[in-house]
This record gives sequence, C-alpha cells and structure tokens, in this order.
Amino acid sequence: MRRTLSILTLALVAAANLRGDDASLCRFDKVYIKPSTSYYVIAAVTLTMPPFVRRNSIFSSTYSARVFPYFVFSEKGRIWIMVTKDQLRQVAKGASIDFTGRAISEDGDTRKVTGRATPTGPTSGDIWVRVYVSKRISLTCNTVYELQGPPPPHAAVTPR
Repeated sequence: MRRTLSILTLALVAAANLRGDDASLCRFDKVYIKPSTSYYVIAAVTLTMPPFVRRNSIFSSTYSARVFPYFVFSEKGRIWIMVTKDQLRQVAKGASIDFTGRAISEDGDTRKVTGRATPTGPTSGDIWVRVYVSKRISLTCNTVYELQGPPPPHAAVTPR
C-alpha cells in the first residue's frame, strides 16, 4: 500500500510540475508580428498578419501580401508555424530559435515557411520569416514580435 501511495504521490508531483511549466509558457499563447515591407527591384511587398494564436506547438494566423504596383500578384491566406515547448523555453531564456511552417493561399497554393526568432527582451524580439512562393522566389520579412499573452508569473508589476 505504501509503495502504491508513493508512486501515486510522485506521479501527482510530476503532473503538477508539468502544469506549472505549461502555465509559464502561456505568455506565448498570442504573438503579434508587426507588418513588414520588403523592397525588390520592380516591386514592394507588404506582409501583414493578425496576431498568431498558439495551440500546443502550432502558431496559426492569416496573412495578406500586398504587391505594389502589381496588385494582381497580391494574395491572402492562412499560415502555420511549428514551435515546440522546448523551443519556447529557449526563447524564454533569451536564446534564438529557428522554426518551420506552411502557408496556403486562398487559391490553394501551398508555401513553405522558415524563420528565426531572436528575443530582445522578456516580451519582444526580432523575427525573420521567409515564405517560399516557388523554388526560386521567396518573400522575406524582417520585423519585430511582441508577446500578448499573460505576463510570466515572476514578472509581477509593482505599483508606484
């Protein structure tokens, strides 16, 4: 009986630690990425994305790529980025991470996505994203991100 009770106690403690760890990652549940414009020889592309929402290891959002002056090449769609909990823990410690993902346009064209996030503070950082339109053509976005989830437990604000 004692052996069963001690095993059950260890399991409960481990589960509580995992829940606490997940709670510390809840600040990554919503991430805002500032719109970015990239300039090419004959056009400028502005990439806009509403805040990304995290579910497990997948961040998802929509995107709008506006091409000036060739508006007929503009597109909208959905984007997904894979970031594991271990990678989120690295970002929380201030380390850069590389990520991958996919995008799909409203026309059904699939795009490969790669990128790198580099924290510059506890709730923000630099982000570089590349969306591959074809094997030879890619759109690059260099901008900043801001965490919009609840602040980490240890970052309590002291009243003045």
